[in-house]
Amino acid sequence: MRIRRSVDRADLKAIGEIRRALRDLLRHRCRAEAADVAELLITELVTNALVHTEHGAEVSASLAAATLRVEVRDYTARRPRPYAPSADDGTHGRGLALVQALADAWGVDPLALGRGKVVWFELRAG
Repeated sequence: MRIRRSVDRADLKAIGEIRRALRDLLRHRCRAEAADVAELLITELVTNALVHTEHGAEVSASLAAATLRVEVRDYTARRPRPYAPSADDGTHGRGLALVQALADAWGVDPLALGRGKVVWFELRAG
């Protein structure tokens, strides 16, 4: 069970469609709390890819057994770094910190020849 989506650069409206597709994938297959966390984390990764890179992104999510894996590929080799926001940053900069805190596993895999990277997370959905 899988979803795949391409998102154009700066198309922040596509994030809602990706969330709905993920919700449909997870419906009746995982705990409601896990689905809520998955929606939050996919939103953070896709938003980061669209805001902090010059191109769009490729998003995929797959559910196997009781594990959800989400991958967001962008076309910038620069590795993301978790940011420690100050109190007056509002909500800015908390995306990777949320991924670190809530995902069961996460990472960044560089693509060959500097063609970008894949930022991913896994979440036990069962």
